[in-house]
Amino acid sequence: MTKSAQQSPIVAPHPLDFVSLGKIVQIRERLLSAQAGGKVVYRFESGDPSFTPPAHVAEAIVAATYAGKTHYIPNNGIPELRRALAEKVRERNGLKGVTSDDVFVTNGAMHALYVVFGAMLSQGEEVIIPDPMWTEVAENIRLADGVAVGVRLSAAEGFAYRAADIEAAITPKTRAIFVNTPHNPTGAILSRGELQAIYDLARRHDLFIISDEAYEDLVYAPHEHVSIGSLADEDDARVISIFSFSKSHAMAGLRTGYVVTRTPQLHDRIPKLLRCTINGVNSLAQWAALAAVKGSDATTIAMCDEYRVRRDIMIAALSDIPGVRPFVPGGTFFVWAELEQSLFERLEVADADALSTSLADDGIGSAPGDAFGPSYPDALRFSFSCDTAMVREGSLKLREALL
Repeated sequence: MTKSAQQSPIVAPHPLDFVSLGKIVQIRERLLSAQAGGKVVYRFESGDPSFTPPAHVAEAIVAATYAGKTHYIPNNGIPELRRALAEKVRERNGLKGVTSDDVFVTNGAMHALYVVFGAMLSQGEEVIIPDPMWTEVAENIRLADGVAVGVRLSAAEGFAYRAADIEAAITPKTRAIFVNTPHNPTGAILSRGELQAIYDLARRHDLFIISDEAYEDLVYAPHEHVSIGSLADEDDARVISIFSFSKSHAMAGLRTGYVVTRTPQLHDRIPKLLRCTINGVNSLAQWAALAAVKGSDATTIAMCDEYRVRRDIMIAALSDIPGVRPFVPGGTFFVWAELEQSLFERLEVADADALSTSLADDGIGSAPGDAFGPSYPDALRFSFSCDTAMVREGSLKLREALL
């Protein structure tokens, strides 16, 4: 039987059929292919920190290896790390009453999202999210048989996530409000007052809040990061907080994140998903995370300072280009730029998606706005997480390409 004639059983529709690999991945693959062919490329499409983890983190991996700490570990995370993380979120994030029993170690923050949505949502339940928003948030809601409901953020209001706009999107099916500050893709940071309004709204409507704080340490003065969980009463367990070591300690490849929740039902469900998906995060990565959370934060501070230098380089390059309106991020390592129709006409491209493809052909990475939701198709996101020399040179190339 020829391959074309082979038959297989009919596969029923599945949530994965509605999940794409994403435009950012497609741009990344195009750039990596060009780079492999010897072309100079500028990796502005992906948020992968250029730094290496602090020395004490690398040393902890080596020490754990030689100590034979390479066997199966507790499903929810090694006890030493969970205790340290509970102390960290109490002291640094202001999460009241958290103990190690409330901490669940995950294979990065994306896995944390998968686990939380999978443990929380029933079919058709809705989660309100900002639009634009990092693509994988909506995808993980969809994988849990839920529905992502976008609330359009306004550039005129600094891309703030307003409680009044969120309330207008609430329906009888709403289960949770998703919060992300600092925000990917815009870099906007929610103020304490804005977060308090969202928390009060969730209490009135008896909703969960899922707070993604992966960029908590990448904040530029005068802004400050506030964990919405710190605003909750000690007896209120509605806030579920998600953190990561990827950005704060340049440990993206070590895939270590964690969920903090005091909800009894999730205490029962999350370990089941952890067991059935990963059966414990890589043991060496957990000892590295323990060293990171207990060690000096000097490297994290230095990284943030260097990111600010890169941010200012890229903002300067994008400023004063006709038809380009860059937003100055208060945190993260992304610049979000709105684009006008006049730019497309001048560059002879159809839209932002076509422009992103054209830039990739020139070796310049970007992510088109519609990769983050339907509200801003005429926008591009640029990452300055690559090294400073690449940001400096690539920003000039980007400016030349857009002029």
